[in-house]
Amino acid sequence: MATSTRQASSGPNGPNGSSDSRNLRRHVGRTGLLFASVGSIIGSGWLFGALNAARQAGPAAIISWPIGAIMILLIALVYAELGTMFPLSGGVVRFPHMSYGSFASYLTGWITWVAVVTTAPIEVEAVLQYATKYAPFTRQHTVGGEIVHTLTGLGYGTAVALMAVFVVINYFGVKWFARVNNVLVWWKLFIIVLVIVAFFAAAFHGSNFTSMGFKPEGWHGVFTAIATSGIVFSYLGFRQGIELAGETDNPKRNVPLAVVGSVLITGVIYVALQVAFIGGLDPSILAKSGSWADLTFKNDFGPLAALASLLGLGWLAVLLYIDAIASPGDTGFIYTTTTARISYAMGKNGNAPRSLAKTTNRGVPMVSLFVAFIVGLIVFLPFPSWQQLVGFITSATVMSFASGPLVLSAMRKQIPDQHRPFRVPGGHVIPVLAFFSSNLIVIWSGWTTVWKLMVAVLLGLVLLGFFQLRKDTPRMELGSGAVWYLPWLAGLTIVSYVGDYGGGRGWLTFGWSIPVLFVFSVLIYALAQWSRLSADRVQEHIDESVAAAEVEAEEVGAEAH
Repeated sequence: MATSTRQASSGPNGPNGSSDSRNLRRHVGRTGLLFASVGSIIGSGWLFGALNAARQAGPAAIISWPIGAIMILLIALVYAELGTMFPLSGGVVRFPHMSYGSFASYLTGWITWVAVVTTAPIEVEAVLQYATKYAPFTRQHTVGGEIVHTLTGLGYGTAVALMAVFVVINYFGVKWFARVNNVLVWWKLFIIVLVIVAFFAAAFHGSNFTSMGFKPEGWHGVFTAIATSGIVFSYLGFRQGIELAGETDNPKRNVPLAVVGSVLITGVIYVALQVAFIGGLDPSILAKSGSWADLTFKNDFGPLAALASLLGLGWLAVLLYIDAIASPGDTGFIYTTTTARISYAMGKNGNAPRSLAKTTNRGVPMVSLFVAFIVGLIVFLPFPSWQQLVGFITSATVMSFASGPLVLSAMRKQIPDQHRPFRVPGGHVIPVLAFFSSNLIVIWSGWTTVWKLMVAVLLGLVLLGFFQLRKDTPRMELGSGAVWYLPWLAGLTIVSYVGDYGGGRGWLTFGWSIPVLFVFSVLIYALAQWSRLSADRVQEHIDESVAAAEVEAEEVGAEAH
């Protein structure tokens, strides 16, 4: 992201006030930015989301997808304003540093790292689950009442090999892969549209939407499906339009279009796919399964390919098995790169071992790549299936985004005169709703997911304590960051524990959980505004962040171009 970081520091209204590089490599147009976001959104989620959502919500899954899209849109709009104001690589981590200091930046960076380091493993699991058609890479189990396909011994061995391939490509072939990736975007779009059209043309049984109840699990199932079936996970690639904000010719127009347009386009596609999937099932399959929650059919480890075969579309099944390698493989490689870059940035900032910031003569952060590889392998042990890992990644990623609304609101008071190519309308309304949406998604993922995520957060705090023993660590500014961050995490943990989602105690019922969480979200939002840093300190952090982003671009950005 060399271009975007330079633009941040040299734009007409940037921190340094210079305009020397104003038109530097602004070569990504409106359509290019839009399709970059669309291509990033379509990963492995759509390959499993239709079946998983149908199991959890029944036909009402067609409601879950639009609700998930709206919630992600609220979050994305916040980052559209921040990303056009400061088009920096790694903005999700750098924005909290600007407004709240190093503690908020560290914890956000750690949560972000946890989210991205687990994404390559889930994409590997997606590949192997579909590949079970050809070899016993996974085996079906029922865990906590949920049907999952866990890795076998052969699956674990192959997963290690695939993770190693991601590292090797990162070391030798970034430029080559970047060119291939452009082709893969169009391939992914073509396949998913082809599947929808083919399913509708082959068969449509409208009775499936009512024969076992439209909403068999009620609204509880509709909301749970959003977090745990892969719905929100399927939208998380929207950030690509923001990451490229500094490389487009008209950020004010193009970035909001890419962010909003990509979510809306894929939202329509996903709803159409869900309708086609439910309508394409033979009613006898539903009758034999007995309920939507227990829906099974032959070879459903690769649900879309299996349904294509049942509909007599063998050629489409073959294409889907091919896509089940290409799409997740593409995403897995990208997130291996992202994980290494975040480790590199944290090493540079002094929030992690300095060795993570070392690069080879090719500009590759090799130590960070190796750490990503090892941790990725460890992730397979507690989360041996795609279904078990998707809720964790969704919650961690959304939690990493959750600080954005607080930063946006704080910055409007800290730096009110900062140039904003795009401004989110409505004052506090959208930031508050975006923060509330983030918290809802975390809670809907269930206690069995939240407690594991909070253990990961505690591990990050322990590591921070060790890092602080060194003499060259940055000032934490706990009075600004920890004042709201720690109560926020503690509150989410308590609400999840007493709630009735995914193993919670059930003391806080479904009807009360939403208003309670809204009040809690508003209180944390207000506390964050009260504890924000002074304008002078914020400007110092902005200058530091821009300088750090430029150094990162020079050291590890050249190879990507």
